[in-house]
Order: sequence, then structure tokens, then C-alpha cells
Amino acid sequence: MYNKNAETLLEVKNLKKYFDASSGLFGKNKKYVQAVDDVSFELKKGETLGLVGESGCGKSTTGRTIIKLYEPTEGQIIFKGQDISKLKKSEMLPFRKNMQMIFQDPYASLNTRMTVGDIIAEPLEIHGMATKAEMKDKVQQLLHDVGLNPDHAARYPHEFSGGQRQRIGIARALAVEPDFIICDEPISALDVSIQAQVVNMLEDLQKNRGLTYLFIAHDLSMVKYISDRIGVMYLGKMVEMTFSDELYKNPLHPYTQALLSAIPIPDPDIAKQSHRILLTGDVPSPIDPPSGCRFRTRCPKAMSVCKEAEPQMKELAPGHFCACHLY
Repeated sequence: MYNKNAETLLEVKNLKKYFDASSGLFGKNKKYVQAVDDVSFELKKGETLGLVGESGCGKSTTGRTIIKLYEPTEGQIIFKGQDISKLKKSEMLPFRKNMQMIFQDPYASLNTRMTVGDIIAEPLEIHGMATKAEMKDKVQQLLHDVGLNPDHAARYPHEFSGGQRQRIGIARALAVEPDFIICDEPISALDVSIQAQVVNMLEDLQKNRGLTYLFIAHDLSMVKYISDRIGVMYLGKMVEMTFSDELYKNPLHPYTQALLSAIPIPDPDIAKQSHRILLTGDVPSPIDPPSGCRFRTRCPKAMSVCKEAEPQMKELAPGHFCACHLY
């Protein structure tokens, strides 16, 4: 639940993550993939912030850079009042306990040679949070909390379904009792019926444990359901951010409007009356993004100023931010 008076758990300031894509002898032709470029936002304790956009927009890279699986190129990551952006790997260990991640592919993120019990117990051992005797009880309780049979701790990941494997990944993330979890498209690889179960479970865990989520996804209807606020990204930039209901009722950025118009409507009569915004052209390369507004090459409302100047994020209504020259 978003509460503007609540403690700020995470503050991201002007975050950039560039990947070297240089070519030629000794990298003579310097080029960089601008995966995340000047992204800023904050997360209140107990909140769920959804992050949406097309594939390749930089949302997953943003999550991985915040937790420092990728080292940031520039910017600040302030977690619980401390800037962790410049910390070395060895200095990050205390923060790892409070920041965890649930990955998109549950099978790829689990060690297939380890039993489920060992997978969940491993972070407890790394952080010295339980004795060997305590670990077994802790693992069984975690399996129960995510809806799995505690007796299955001796099994291996390949013996479980995709939805069950994702629950194992969630149990592993919960093991060290974190305050903040980055959910990197945790339901995109699951069947629709299983998606709802996992999302409901994440909500229950949030209420019971006081968790804060950064929920990364491309399914806008599911993001609306779980998120308090939503940020929309395009080609490495944050283009709009506001409360979940407000974004759906009053999308301001042309890109947000196009994304929302693409959501399937189950009622055929309403679907016929709805206006679908079709974007022309391909997404530009993040190695050589367009000048000015990065969306201008596909925007149906582009103006001459969009080529000349980059739009800045403005608060156009209480809590509703947008980066567009139309406003």
C-alpha cells in the first residue's frame, strides 16, 4: 500500500547503465548500449511499484542494476538512507540480506544439482542466519508458506512444474527475511491460471511480512492488479509514472496510451468501439537513440520540438509525472 508519509526504502537518482558495444581493433569504434539512461524514482516501505514497457526498454536491466547484479554506469542507489551504488561486492553482503530478486525463468535460476532444501538453505548459510539443526525446520516452513509440500525438500528442481519451481525461487528469496524484493517478470513463463495464484501469494506474503516490491512485467492488466504505482519505460527512459488507477483512467504520454490501447478487451461489443493506437516503425537501437524525445520516431503526435529537445519529467497532477512536450 502506497503511503506518501511512509519511510522511503529505496531512492534511485539519475541511474544509468551502459554496456560496451565497441568494435574494431582494440575497441577503436566506441559505442555503448544505453540500456538505462537517467532513470529516477523512489519506493516507499510496503509499496508495490510496477515497471512496464516493451521488451528491450530497460526495465529488467533497471532491476538488476538496483540490486547490483550489474554495476551502475552513473547515478545513485540509496537503500535505507545509504548510497550503495559505489560499494564493492564484499561490502554488499549485508545489503544482499535485505534486497532479494525473483527471476523470470525459475528453472534457469535454480541449481539443478542441488535439492530444493539445499537451494533454500544456501542463503541462510551464507548469511549465518541459522544453525544446521534450525535450517531444516526453516526450509520446511518456507515451503509451506509458498504452498508447497514441506516433505518435498529432498527433491530436485526438475521434479517440479514451472509454477512450483517459481514458488521455490520465491521461498529462496524469502529465506533471509528481506525488506525489498525485485520481481523480474516472475509470472511471464507461467500458465494464466498459475499466474493468478502466484500473484495472490505475493500479495499475501507482502501483507504478512511487510514487503516492498518492484514488480517488472509487460502484462499491463496484471501490473494494474498488483501495483500501487506504475512507471512506464521506453528505450531506457522513464516516460510516465503515477498511481495505478490514474494511469489507466488518464494516460498522458502517447506511448502509455498506445500500450493501454493494446490490452485485449473480453467483451466483443466494447472491443469494437475501442480505438487501437498502432505504432509505426521499429524500436530504435539503444546504441544510437534518436535525438530529443526517443519516442518521436514512432509517435503519432510528434512535433518539431521533439527532435530538438529532450522532454523532462514534470508533475502534471498530484503524483502524476510525465515526460512529454505536449504538456
